[in-house]
Amino acid sequence: MKPATSSGEHVPGGTESGLPSAPGAPGLLRTVPAEPLGAVPAGPGVPGAPEPLPSPGGAGGGGRPSSGGLGAVVLRLVAWRLAFAVPLLIAVTAGMFALAKASPFDPVRQYLGDRATVTDPEVVERIRANWGLDRPVLEQYATWVGNLFRGDLGDSRSLHLPVTQVIAERLPWTLLATSAAIVLMLAGSLLVGTLAAWREGSWADRLITGGAFANEAAPVFWLGLLAVWVFSVQFGWLPAGGLTSAGSSTVEAGDVAAHMILPVTVLAVSQSSWLVLYVRESVIGTLREDFVVGARARGLRERTVVVRHALRSALLPFLTLLGARVPELVTGAILVETVFSWPGVASASVQAALAVDFPLLAALTLLGTLAVVCGNLLADVAYTVADPRVRTLGVG
Repeated sequence: MKPATSSGEHVPGGTESGLPSAPGAPGLLRTVPAEPLGAVPAGPGVPGAPEPLPSPGGAGGGGRPSSGGLGAVVLRLVAWRLAFAVPLLIAVTAGMFALAKASPFDPVRQYLGDRATVTDPEVVERIRANWGLDRPVLEQYATWVGNLFRGDLGDSRSLHLPVTQVIAERLPWTLLATSAAIVLMLAGSLLVGTLAAWREGSWADRLITGGAFANEAAPVFWLGLLAVWVFSVQFGWLPAGGLTSAGSSTVEAGDVAAHMILPVTVLAVSQSSWLVLYVRESVIGTLREDFVVGARARGLRERTVVVRHALRSALLPFLTLLGARVPELVTGAILVETVFSWPGVASASVQAALAVDFPLLAALTLLGTLAVVCGNLLADVAYTVADPRVRTLGVG
């Protein structure tokens, strides 16, 4: 029987109840609105209605969060990390001053060098007073923090330049080499790790896995010296170090790119072992999931199954692991820049430590701590943006 309106006219889509007439409309058939099969009235307080899931953004409920909710989650994550970063930076800088006070090395005698034995002790004490080394360590720390907020990091005692100028001249070269190494490390780790997982148990898998463990055990400076011996000394293909060729009076892009190949490759290879092994294990586990088995059962190509299904699902924890590798990346950059004489801030850290150049060492330590904090924060933000479960469940 076709559905009918209150006037008895049949309309498509309606339903006829077949029940007695409603009050106020005697003799007419009562009609109810058409609803899809299985639909449940929404709204709180309605029996049987599903309650909306709480949204991190506070508005709406359930389903995928809106862009405003995502922005609120990211802002809350950044605020929490900044709140924890302040006491961390205070602890690191205070510990740095305490270690400098307990150090047996005298920065004044290190500054004078061979002249320390013939210099008048009154002159030595006058230099120490000018540098503020005769004051209590808490007073030195308070003075350094106050100058830091005014943008005054002091003067480098080994390079005889303001610390801000040293950092401004060297930081771009460190960022250039480190950024190129990160891109190469990510691309290589994803490619090699996925290949090992795809060919699990084959000779290629065993070769990649064994090489990753051996690479992790090798010191960074040893890899750098080995690369110089092979590619510069034996074959003469690449320059052994420096920013430009000897005798060059200008900085040209092609010359810099040629000098970047060895340090960037060594830095990327030295930090990629755990990433390769992690990608391999993660992709192997994902290849055994039901949705991947179903994709293969539907007749999809093996390359599509591995790249679009298994690899994409295995990449989310990879972001967190990448953030955890930032401290080792900073440490590796120090050794690589020293081996290849790359004029970055990392190699300046070694020079400042050897010369007991405390103003430069303090600024570079603070810069390295900020790099680690920012690297972990960027990894967590990327994870929150990439995985809706993190912001829905409030994990981040």
